[in-house]
Amino acid sequence: MREDTGATSRKGLWRPELGSITVAILTSLYLLAITNQSFWSKGWLYLEGRPTTFASIAIGVACLYIALCVAVSVKYVMKPVFIVLILAAAAGAWFMDQFGVVIDIEMIRNAAETNSAEAGHLITPGFVLHMLIFGILPVVLLIWVKVRHRSFFRKVRSNLAVIVPALVIALVAGLSHARVYAAAVRSHHDWFETLNPFVPLVTAVQFAVGESGNINIVAAPLGEDARVSDGPVTGRKPRLMIVVAGETARADNFSLGGYERDTNPELAKKDIFYFPQTTSCGTATAVSLPCMFSVYTRAEYSHRKGLATQSLLGVLSHAGIDVEWWDNNTGDKGIARLLKVHSLINSGNPAYCSGGECQDQVLIDALDGWIGSVNRDTVLVLHQIGSHGPAYYQRYPEAFRRFVPDCRSADFSDCSREEIVNAYDNTIAYTDHILASVIDRLASQQDRLDVSMLYMSDHGESLGEFGLYLHGAPYMIAPPQQTHVPFVLWLGKDAKAAYSADCLKEETTKPQSHDNLFHSVLGMMRVETKVRDPALDIISACRLGATS
Repeated sequence: MREDTGATSRKGLWRPELGSITVAILTSLYLLAITNQSFWSKGWLYLEGRPTTFASIAIGVACLYIALCVAVSVKYVMKPVFIVLILAAAAGAWFMDQFGVVIDIEMIRNAAETNSAEAGHLITPGFVLHMLIFGILPVVLLIWVKVRHRSFFRKVRSNLAVIVPALVIALVAGLSHARVYAAAVRSHHDWFETLNPFVPLVTAVQFAVGESGNINIVAAPLGEDARVSDGPVTGRKPRLMIVVAGETARADNFSLGGYERDTNPELAKKDIFYFPQTTSCGTATAVSLPCMFSVYTRAEYSHRKGLATQSLLGVLSHAGIDVEWWDNNTGDKGIARLLKVHSLINSGNPAYCSGGECQDQVLIDALDGWIGSVNRDTVLVLHQIGSHGPAYYQRYPEAFRRFVPDCRSADFSDCSREEIVNAYDNTIAYTDHILASVIDRLASQQDRLDVSMLYMSDHGESLGEFGLYLHGAPYMIAPPQQTHVPFVLWLGKDAKAAYSADCLKEETTKPQSHDNLFHSVLGMMRVETKVRDPALDIISACRLGATS
């Protein structure tokens, strides 16, 4: 049986006929040339336009792709494998090229933990057209082609005749400029992480293997010694603290921190403390949210540790404090296990909800009907949908279209950068309104409750800086727009009287982070436990008469 090309007729249907090695080489070159725009553009930039070095890496990587594809060019195996590679590469190319994302383990985790409504915003007409042209069409051509295979021993010999020289050329190409490549990779960790589709697929396998080992993890109790230092609610007002977990709000666009647009007109009129130098634990919800509610600092935190240890809410519960989690996003990420979790998305309120998502006003409406019933020490967490993209325009009502023209599409290719920023700024202005509304509800109850509010966003967002959009960049290379987050504190009249305003204002001038949330909330609720670190409790240090 020959390996050359030809044509055949079967029942009158003409099909081109190609040898398995030819199909493997064509597939490898298609993957490399068509679905790796991000890899090549980054390479040209990071190699500082050295044409000889760039050509060498291109030859080396091409040979590796050819060797890998030829290695799997086995009858009954190659077409299914190539179909997966082509579809995965087409999808990966869309998100890497359009948004500048890197598909690492945490990005895959974030995608795996999303809901159908959020995922639906990514399936835009542009994405569908891209997949039809660069995914489905090549797959149809691959299926149409009849592949000729040699007998086993001849196939081994002919495949090795391609694989071995390809690997040798790749090795020589790599060694020829090894010092330059090594320096570029050390300085730019994201370069080879965009090598499509092999690196994302390997990462997906690593994620799946890691998750299989996490299935049976049970969270160990934490802070079982916790107690409220001034005892049960007898002779004092019950404390009510609302912790608002923001979504995708970046500090750069908060006018409280100096942004030129007035995105915080309502909060600016409240007596709040704003911490302008706050950094997040991660760049995606699946990392940042559980990390910010965990006892671990960012340097100590890992996904497995988070699963294996109770969160802040568990410690509060051990102290006898009522704890609830209200969700208007993609869930509590395991933070509120065994506690009260109320999904507002399921309310289906037609005034604010459509397509399986709700605007954050549902949180305020639910608060109106609940806050009057509080008569014990309570911590309520409100998990916003906030500024989650790419469908920013769906996060705010018509009355908050303050910055126009605003992008009215989830496909950024339909909008200018100015329109995207306008839509994003509208989400921040709406979050400003939501937070001010929470403060108003708390203030209305302060004659009978000792009230306070703390707001932190889980991570920031890129809006075209450095060619990046959305979030989820690996932390070590993430731009500050994805890690610089807003942090707001409001104290009711009783809490305000217990703290030094000058001390708190001094704290706002210092760098803070998600590391402070766990310990500061415990301190504000007067919870004493060995797991509270006074050095990370930035608020209790300002309590009048405090010793730690």
